[in-house]
Formats: sequence, C-alpha cells, structure tokens
Amino acid sequence: MQSWASALMILTMMMILTVYARIYDRCKLAQKLENEGLSGFMGYSIEDWLCMAHYESGFDTSLLSHNIDGSSEYGIFQLNSAWWCDNGITPTHNLCHMNCQDLRNYHIKDDILCAKKIVTFHSGMGAWDTWTNYCSGYDLSKWTNGCHMHLRPN
Repeated sequence: MQSWASALMILTMMMILTVYARIYDRCKLAQKLENEGLSGFMGYSIEDWLCMAHYESGFDTSLLSHNIDGSSEYGIFQLNSAWWCDNGITPTHNLCHMNCQDLRNYHIKDDILCAKKIVTFHSGMGAWDTWTNYCSGYDLSKWTNGCHMHLRPN
C-alpha cells in the first residue's frame, strides 16, 4: 500500500514539474535575458547566453542531468548541485543559496541570478564547457537574428 502511495506522489510531482516547466522560444528567451540585465553583463552578449543555454539544455527549464561524480545539473543553464544549489542528496557548497528544484521551473530569474554569480566570481562563461566549445570565438549573430530586440552594446 505504501509503495502505491509513493508512486502516486512521484507521479503528482512529475505532473507539477511538467506544468511549471517551459522550453523557451529563442527570441522570447533573448528578451527575458535582456530584461534581466544579461546584455553586456561582464562583457558577454545575449548571443553568448543563448548559445550556451541552447547547448546546455535546448532552452528547457525542466532539464535534469546526472553526472558520473554523483552530482546533478539543473535547469536552463544546467547548474551543478555540487557547487551552486542544494538537491538534498549530494554534498554541496550551495554557493547560490537555493534549492536545485527551484531551477527547474519556468521562472528563470533565480537561474539568471545564480549564473551572474558564476560569471562574476569564477571563470566567466568559461565555467560552461559548452560555451567554450561551441560559442566562444564564433559568430553568434544567428542567435538573435529575427528577434527584433534593442540589444545594448557590450
């Protein structure tokens, strides 16, 4: 009986996450990132952020990935549980002082605030291997083409 109740609770939680999750449209995400002050932040463009988020999560706010070391990565920027948030399972530094599950909903302001902290206090966007491998040094103009934005210069 208890396993049935546990299964029902897990199913309910998965449905809630699905309701609150979002796969962003590229241009809507660009606007959201601009509104949250990422255009030119620490010398990085909206295109840098879009490129990184695309390769990290495909713009999916609900993405959860598990790593070989036992840590997990959460949300649109795939923030690691060993360093940035607390998942209640693995040891963490929790440098963004947040619950990892909060990174898996469509409200990405907390994700952005944590990402800003990472860029400011660590190795810039080089903290994301995907940015280093797929975005740094490339022409990123395609990421905002057709979005009709008023991007601030770097």
